[in-house]
Amino acid sequence: MKELIIDEEFRSLLPALDEKTFTALESNLIENGCLYALVLWNGILIDGYNRHRICTEHNIPFDTIDIELNSREDALIWIISNQVSRRNLTPLQLSRLRGLHYRADKKIVANAGGRNQYSDKKEVEPHYEEQPKKLSTASRLAKHYKVSRVTIERDSKVADAIDAIGEVSPEAMRKIISGEVAINKNKLKALLSEQAEDIASTVVEIEEGTYERRKPAAPQAAESDRSPASLPPEVQRFCSGVNSITHDFSYELQELSNSGGIAELRTALRSYIDKLEDFYGKEYSTMIPH
Repeated sequence: MKELIIDEEFRSLLPALDEKTFTALESNLIENGCLYALVLWNGILIDGYNRHRICTEHNIPFDTIDIELNSREDALIWIISNQVSRRNLTPLQLSRLRGLHYRADKKIVANAGGRNQYSDKKEVEPHYEEQPKKLSTASRLAKHYKVSRVTIERDSKVADAIDAIGEVSPEAMRKIISGEVAINKNKLKALLSEQAEDIASTVVEIEEGTYERRKPAAPQAAESDRSPASLPPEVQRFCSGVNSITHDFSYELQELSNSGGIAELRTALRSYIDKLEDFYGKEYSTMIPH
């Protein structure tokens, strides 16, 4: 079986499949074989990590295709774009990927002739050629992802914070990305300005499973109201998803109130509505029993 290069940074971009989904994929591959080729760049696997793992474990033959990209940053952006278009990502996973896209795009410096300092001076295609060159990286990606510039800039800090946690503990990073630990973006952003011992303390709590998301005290509900804990688990998960999207929107409004214009406010509101509609369409039928 063909030996491929497994790049840990690239693999970390891909959210792990839950047990049910992984088992279904495994059964399908065992029964039907690997019908879709794994994608390589310079011999490095950039798409098909789960299929590669299953095929290797069960000795299932697979094909590969090689694609040409100009640099490691381009490969990272390709993986991110592929995941965003195909995966049903959580708000935090999507935020991290947008932040990593921003960081990689910032490293790609193309002049008018299309040369890239990260590609051994090979001729490359300038990125987002159809967009105005005067737009900043954050503004270009905001337009690409249909969010505000402030969101992209915040996402880069979220990605930096998750990476900082990963340097201390890959397991803590995995738990955050997988959603096993409910840590919000404000906390992640704040971690960047905290001391090393504070980050280490948070990491220990995450590893031990004792980290609890700090929330402001909520008004006491009437006795007749149903508490969140009394709701079915699938309803709780649905409500949590809606609350996460709304929390992000509230934070974005606070940021835009200081630096954003009316156009960015409209973009933020449209994005909020789109996210709610998309979440409803993808999740409601599976999370809410009929």
